Amino acid sequence: MSHILIVDDEANIREIIKKYAVFEGHEVSEASGGLEAVSICREKQFDIIILDIMMPDLDGFSVCKEIRKSCNTPVIMLSARGEEYDKIHGFEVGVDDYVVKPFSPKELMLRVAAIIKRASKSESDYVQIESLRIDFTARMVTIDGKNIDMTPKEYDLLFYLVKNRGIALTREKLISNVWGYDFFGDDRTLDTHIKLLRKNLGRYSSYIVTLRGVGYRFEAQQK
Repeated sequence: MSHILIVDDEANIREIIKKYAVFEGHEVSEASGGLEAVSICREKQFDIIILDIMMPDLDGFSVCKEIRKSCNTPVIMLSARGEEYDKIHGFEVGVDDYVVKPFSPKELMLRVAAIIKRASKSESDYVQIESLRIDFTARMVTIDGKNIDMTPKEYDLLFYLVKNRGIALTREKLISNVWGYDFFGDDRTLDTHIKLLRKNLGRYSSYIVTLRGVGYRFEAQQK
């Protein structure tokens, strides 16, 4: 059983999500505002956080930033707006997924299950490419021995690309295997993550090769 924190200033939204989450066998805690959520997260550990953006005291982006200072608990962001800026900003501060209101509670639970499943998977090795080290077990990426701070979704995407290095991966395959559910968004979500991932990889960004009309391929030889 997983422990979910639902953060939304609308009581009816919290109640709907809680109803479906409990039905799926999850334990649920609630927070009606951002400040309360940050306080709760400092005292308890959660398997996943469902977080609204628009709240009166502290917005979801700020909450996520505070939470990321102490833990990497997966976060699903809820928003009444679907602008690309909001999604990009959310991914930059460490959001794992982004759901636009109104949403299907069943779809939300599928996304929750997929993220929890990925987070619980254990890895058993690492890859060293020049001074780039990708440690699946520790869930760390270092360059010249210095840790590269990335969002959970960037780790998932990089790990999948590296484990399938040398293989042309279609956009559909990447979305299906990294996001782990029937994707309802658009290709820009994948492109945004690739862009952020390349930025974090610095001089090794060229290892992620764009295959026009197909998808992407990680192209580098392990030492």
